[in-house]
Amino acid sequence: MYPGTREWWQRRTEGRAAISGNNIRWAIPIHYPFRATIMGVDDKTLKLSSDGMTITHQEWPMSLHAYSDLTNVSPVVFLYLLKECYLYGKLLISSIFSTSLSSLNVTKISNETGTCKATAKFFSLQHQVLQALHNVPKPGPAVFVANCLSLLPIFESHCEGFSHLMISALRRFLKKGTTNEDLHEAKLLATQLFIISVRGNNTHDDRILVKILEVFNIKLTDIKEVMFQFHLNVKNDKVEDIADVFIEQFISKLLQSQSYLTAVTLLEHLSIRYSGESFLHTMLEKKEYRAAEKWAMFMGKPMILVLINGYVDRKMIKQAYDLIKKNDLREEYPLVYQMGKESTLKKLAEKGCWDIAEMRAKSDRQLLEFLVYLAMEAGYSEKVYELCEKYSLEGFMKAKESEASLPHIRYLHLDELAIDNIVWVDEPIGLNEATCHIEGCKVVGLDCEWKPNYEKGSKPNKVSIMQIASEKMVFIVDLIKLSHDAPDVLDSCLIRIFHSPRILKLGYNFQCDMKQLSQSYGEFDCFKHFEMLLDIQNIFKEPRGGLSGLTKEVLGVGLNKTRRNSNWEERPLTRNQLEYAALDAAVLIHIFRHVGSQSQSSDVSNEHNTQMEWKSHIISHVGDLMKTKKKDRSKKGCNVGIKESHQPSQS
Repeated sequence: MYPGTREWWQRRTEGRAAISGNNIRWAIPIHYPFRATIMGVDDKTLKLSSDGMTITHQEWPMSLHAYSDLTNVSPVVFLYLLKECYLYGKLLISSIFSTSLSSLNVTKISNETGTCKATAKFFSLQHQVLQALHNVPKPGPAVFVANCLSLLPIFESHCEGFSHLMISALRRFLKKGTTNEDLHEAKLLATQLFIISVRGNNTHDDRILVKILEVFNIKLTDIKEVMFQFHLNVKNDKVEDIADVFIEQFISKLLQSQSYLTAVTLLEHLSIRYSGESFLHTMLEKKEYRAAEKWAMFMGKPMILVLINGYVDRKMIKQAYDLIKKNDLREEYPLVYQMGKESTLKKLAEKGCWDIAEMRAKSDRQLLEFLVYLAMEAGYSEKVYELCEKYSLEGFMKAKESEASLPHIRYLHLDELAIDNIVWVDEPIGLNEATCHIEGCKVVGLDCEWKPNYEKGSKPNKVSIMQIASEKMVFIVDLIKLSHDAPDVLDSCLIRIFHSPRILKLGYNFQCDMKQLSQSYGEFDCFKHFEMLLDIQNIFKEPRGGLSGLTKEVLGVGLNKTRRNSNWEERPLTRNQLEYAALDAAVLIHIFRHVGSQSQSSDVSNEHNTQMEWKSHIISHVGDLMKTKKKDRSKKGCNVGIKESHQPSQS
């Protein structure tokens, strides 16, 4: 009787549970006796689901000493405990499978675990299973997992998810190694399970079966050796043929079900070189691009070239460019490579990442010229001048003159807002003077800028500057310098502004700025509390293309956002950067005045009046951002630590 058959599962799982006095005894006819003793004291509790058994679904205080290691814990009991943790979140596995009672650290899963995201729950349970494998289950961790995988089909709807869980935990565990005996026996059990499952018992999903081959490092020779045990009366060469047909049928089944990625993973793992270009073209026609690339990389350069040609024929330039770059095939595809580079620059320019685009292009004159064209199309005239002068693009000097012939997009300019002065503040004296001026205002506009960070997984950069605009002046505060040179002065002055109930502070999507400020300067009290804050974005129900789109709708002309992702940590900032930063804060006051005056006019519809009702959107006492965020999700319009305030009278 081989592992995985119906009779084998029945023998492995038959058993009875009896309650006698103060003991629960499990009679399970497998090699892992289990016993849990009722203590009736302050022990932690565990809910055991007893599907089909005589134990009802109730809580029993259980002694944890039986779980100080996995020596006497069977795979089936382990899986039942795992299932209960998943379903009810009563007790983490770590509290059960701890190394000793003296070091036992019982950790409960909160009630929220039952409804938390599946991914978070998966990684939490994976961590607990990994800890359990370190507690030396008998006869070994890999064998223990192989036995669990053989038993998992009886858990029906939990089979696939728990299989992924056990496999991923074992893969992490094996990075630190185990004994050769454990691996050899586990490989034998896993190979038997694979063969039985493929032969029609439908015990595991095909993807799980391929993962089993990978994690236990089962090769084609291992499959043939086990199949030889299945066919003792057959000659070796016949067994070889039977094994080849067996694998070929499994591959055909995967392809018929269009499981191309699983099929390719299997072929690669078993080092089987399947039919060539026709297979690749089939995957392209089915839009199975991941599988096609995995297959091409396995087959080598000739197949990679076929795939690149297929991408080019389908006008998939980015995918072709990525493959060319990854495999150093620039000489074979110079034109496609150049098109891919230009496409990358265009996307960066569209996002306003001009500095990154310039860094990518500066070693290639042709790309620099293309970047100039992009800047011209975006109406970014100063970038055109800067690139031409910086990189001596003499042939493009005339482009400055022809710039006027291109479609001209008009943007709002700072001069149109009647701003008298932009004041750079990086000294304590200047900050005190700016604070005194702002304290005399009833309404100010706020905005922040920081250097973008394009490295995945890295921390965001500190907020570099904060713009505070009054009717006629804009103060640009150098937070980086002042937080280093005069932290107490900076904190004190900004508290006078942000904590003041007499100053209405306007922002746009300012919750993002608040979060960034608290992360950058968590030690400062000034950024932990805001009063009389009005986020202009919350007034309008429909999206309008950001602040630029809103400005265009309200004032008739939009904002030029080409400089939003420039390097805000450079000192000194350019004049263009200063004007851009000042404009973002100053325009908020003009939007406020303009819409506020319109909402009071008699010829505006009631619906429009409701939309432009400012009073209900002015909030105070904005403190804990996380509490605010959670509360905002549960009840729209109400935030923890937020109180409504009346609109101040307009001057």
